[in-house]
Amino acid sequence: MSPRTGRPKADNPKAIKYSIRIDEETEKRLVEYCEANGITKGKAIRQAINLLLDNKK
Repeated sequence: MSPRTGRPKADNPKAIKYSIRIDEETEKRLVEYCEANGITKGKAIRQAINLLLDNKK
């Protein structure tokens, strides 16, 4: 029998989901930021949350 195939397990799986509402201007700025930095919206939002929490210390 062959070994298991498929995608390997992630080191830090992102299983928690949030749903937010933002205005069109914020969405436009987020998309522009992501395109300029070559990242996904999810990654940009995670970075923003970490910045917010790190600055609180």
